[in-house]
Amino acid sequence: MIDKETIEASLFAAGRALDVLTLSKIINKPKKRVDPIVQSLIREYKGRECGLEIIDLGDRYVMQVKPQYTDLVRPLAPKEVGAPMLRTLSMIAYHQPVIQSDLVDMRGNAAYDHIRELKERGFIAAVAHGRTKLLRTTPMFADYFELGSNDPESIKKKIVDLSRQQSGQSGLDRWLGRKVVAVTPMYESLMEMCGIDEYRVISAYDPTEEEIDKLADVYKMVISKGYAERVRKNYDGEIIEVSSTTFNDLIEAIGALEGVCDKSKAQECIEHLKELKEKYASKALVISKKVQPATDMIARIVNDLRIGVSANGVLIAPDYETSSEGVEVGKDADILVPTHKNLKADLIGRVCQKYDSIIDGLKELEN
Repeated sequence: MIDKETIEASLFAAGRALDVLTLSKIINKPKKRVDPIVQSLIREYKGRECGLEIIDLGDRYVMQVKPQYTDLVRPLAPKEVGAPMLRTLSMIAYHQPVIQSDLVDMRGNAAYDHIRELKERGFIAAVAHGRTKLLRTTPMFADYFELGSNDPESIKKKIVDLSRQQSGQSGLDRWLGRKVVAVTPMYESLMEMCGIDEYRVISAYDPTEEEIDKLADVYKMVISKGYAERVRKNYDGEIIEVSSTTFNDLIEAIGALEGVCDKSKAQECIEHLKELKEKYASKALVISKKVQPATDMIARIVNDLRIGVSANGVLIAPDYETSSEGVEVGKDADILVPTHKNLKADLIGRVCQKYDSIIDGLKELEN
């Protein structure tokens, strides 16, 4: 009777499945003595009017709340695995054994906290692997998610099956925590240029609470240069800072996304940008006037157009009155170049409008 009560107490206290070997060690008896005792307990609990039951999982046993009472006691149960942590756990389960450093590269630095808590809760185990660790799930993981087996191939198949039941491949992506590229609204057309279909548009500089939650899925964040520190307040993944003043800027932006681009689509777009650059340089060949760029942005466009520069030349400035440093730049300009806040086209269209404003403005002055 002491053995029986000890096993009952052990299953209750564990809160998870215990295998036959563990139970045999607890009662200090051979493994063959465990099964008859547990089977006796299973029969007793089936005959009782109580909220608990003992389930035989095949060489493992778990005491749990009966299904009809789970919703009633859920508020009292230990906290569930949150969505961001669940995505990290899903990746470990699907790709196991997975190298910790590789997982962090995919999930961002927040994965370190996830890994620590998942280990503490018994869902994963970590063993030394050079300077990093090798991660895999534990039997408790299989018990918690009612997978029946902690065999990696069985888990992988179960994940795929569940995702297909939910919404096909996109469901699998969510299950595995696969990340998407995120862009600020201004750079949405860059996704089309790169042939990237799966992306998310987020107001990264001033995100809403809902957008902040979605950042957990983000693989790379594309923003304008100079805003990384502001974005870092809510996002710890990879930030790609790009510019979009010139055609060369757009070519470099596509190159920065090389790892996630559709290579043929990206290359096609790069060739188109090179052709446009040469086209505008040819259009500017008829211009004889020299210019005085008020800012580096204007100087780069002028350089692309191969227009001569002089300290006494036509003053060209962006259409904002003062720079971010508070310097007046457009007050006495002869030509104002529209900036992003006053442009509504896609990225290529905006660059074209800037180049056109300079060429057209100089032609008018020459007439």
